Amino acid sequence: MMRRLAIAALCVGAACKPMDKARHGQDTTAAMQTEPESVPAATTPPPAAPPPPAAAKVLAIEGFLTPESVLHDTAQDIYFVSNINGGATAKDGNGFISRLRPDGAVENLKFIEGGRGGAVLNAPKGLALAGDTLWVADIDVVRAFDAKTGAPRDSVSLEALGAVFLNSLVVTSTGAIYITDTGIKFDDVGNILHPGPDRIFRIGPDRKVTVVARGDTLGRPNGIMVDPVGKRFIVVSYGRPTVLAWKPGDKGPSVIAKGPGGFDGVVMVGERILASSWADSTVSSYETGTEVKVITGVPGPAGIGYDAKRNRVLIPMFMGNRVEIWQLP
Repeated sequence: MMRRLAIAALCVGAACKPMDKARHGQDTTAAMQTEPESVPAATTPPPAAPPPPAAAKVLAIEGFLTPESVLHDTAQDIYFVSNINGGATAKDGNGFISRLRPDGAVENLKFIEGGRGGAVLNAPKGLALAGDTLWVADIDVVRAFDAKTGAPRDSVSLEALGAVFLNSLVVTSTGAIYITDTGIKFDDVGNILHPGPDRIFRIGPDRKVTVVARGDTLGRPNGIMVDPVGKRFIVVSYGRPTVLAWKPGDKGPSVIAKGPGGFDGVVMVGERILASSWADSTVSSYETGTEVKVITGVPGPAGIGYDAKRNRVLIPMFMGNRVEIWQLP
């Protein structure tokens, strides 16, 4: 979720190779009289392979306010949408979480709302579920809510550790939470500043907070996801054109793919890595280390989600105040 954000101050088939034309017949009478076997018979080029089926946009739901992340709650079969509703680093207390049904109906626009029912939300970004607990990254605090009722459950402040821009988070099977800190701020006219540092925090089940990765090699880390097959974390960089793999104990992340940069959200679809990019308004696949564009023409795609039940990519359009739902082939 980034780029030069005006709203941040208030708060972005494989083309077939043309077939070679059949060679025009030449005057080969003389040659045919002397050595007919040397002239190949006229052939028709084989048909070109059709392009792979493309993803298709099936729904576009308007009415959100700076939507930053979308998450599918498989137990309730509902989509949660985080809304910054103001400055991305403003502690203004007016952030909220929406409940969106898979058919596109907004069940509750302000299911969880800052200042109501004891909830505190300033600029909510990344979302993650642990059972029926919804965890939310909110500038320098990670907050927990009841996913069914919206009631506040817990909060862990990372302010004392100097958290700058908590962005994306994921809950592991042990209950530990990993959160990226992109290390950016915005000036009064929306320019992106990078005071850093770039970090990944860990909140243990005992609520102890530690820094588990740090440094420029993270490239302003944004989206983070567990790769259960590779038993590692996948991290995408906003500041560099890199898709990274990392696991606790590594000296640093390793680059497993490169793309356009400006990365925001990342999801796992089986063994495929899908990441959204502000740089070229796409969602692309990186499962083989090579970029394959899956969805194009989506400016400002922030923290994407995935609906495995319907094989859909859920895209919060940060600047467009809408959520788009795309069907994968």
